[in-house]
Amino acid sequence: MSRKRWLALIAVAMLLVASISVNIATSSVFSDTNAFFGTMDQEWTETVIETGQDITGSIAVLELNGVIQDTGEVGLFQTGGYQHQMFLSQLDYAAEDPSVEGIIIRVNTPGGGVVESAEIYEKIINAQVEYEKPVFVSMGSMAASGGYYIAAPADMIVASPQTITGSIGVIMESINVAQLAENYGIEVNTIKSGPYKDIMSATREMTEEERAILQSLIDESYDEFVRIIAEGRQMSEEEVRTIADGRIYSGNQALELNLVDELGSLDDTIALMKEYVGADYNVVQYESGLGFPQFFSMSMERMFTSDHELAVLQRLLSDHRSPTLKYLYTE
Repeated sequence: MSRKRWLALIAVAMLLVASISVNIATSSVFSDTNAFFGTMDQEWTETVIETGQDITGSIAVLELNGVIQDTGEVGLFQTGGYQHQMFLSQLDYAAEDPSVEGIIIRVNTPGGGVVESAEIYEKIINAQVEYEKPVFVSMGSMAASGGYYIAAPADMIVASPQTITGSIGVIMESINVAQLAENYGIEVNTIKSGPYKDIMSATREMTEEERAILQSLIDESYDEFVRIIAEGRQMSEEEVRTIADGRIYSGNQALELNLVDELGSLDDTIALMKEYVGADYNVVQYESGLGFPQFFSMSMERMFTSDHELAVLQRLLSDHRSPTLKYLYTE
């Protein structure tokens, strides 16, 4: 075997050992930490971002920024990106707070996981039905795929003319490194209980039977996406399917297609909400109370020299997950 191949094999072996060691260590640390933090109720404090003339109620503005995925973070190693459980907690808090008369979700996301998007959708429906609170969506620079999924049930959707939205559809991806492994003389041995146990394996070609199985999952999630839009936008499923081919739309185009109700900014959305509820309430946002979990998280962050390093660490620890269904716009 050539020296080049020996070096490649050694490098692969070292990466595998390092990956396994890190995964074992971090899974132990994170599971213990999350179990401890998960038992502590999240406290939210209100910050008034716009003072109204009527102080008997408020309008809550929630920020959804980044890919919609549940990384399991609850404070430790927070990187400033989207925190799924924290966002769900904020949504529950706003819905259950009797002083909140309306909820605005500022959406800036390319979408994300099918499950996570559905969880947000259910929380929005709960706020509307159980607590009878209007929910508006203000779209930022992007509210695509899963970002539109969660916007569909809103009582009003406001987008910028330049907003990128649409991308209605489902995607699942994996990488095939079979040829690369063959080139370097790497052989993968797989022992499995059934023919489809390693479906979507990165080390071999996908069979037609496997592709059909995965396509059925894609179709099922796509049908649900179409139903959600048809119900939320009062369109027929046939109308939705004609525009739900995965393409993206500008805010202007989305308005013409009845995917949004108005064009405007967050300030415009706030004004529309005040008009909708019939009062000039304070506009508030939520901030996390600085309890022990948050203090501990801040201390851990100081151990690193920059947020970038934290982001890289998070990516390294979460990249090797199994392929999942996503409502995600990919460039």
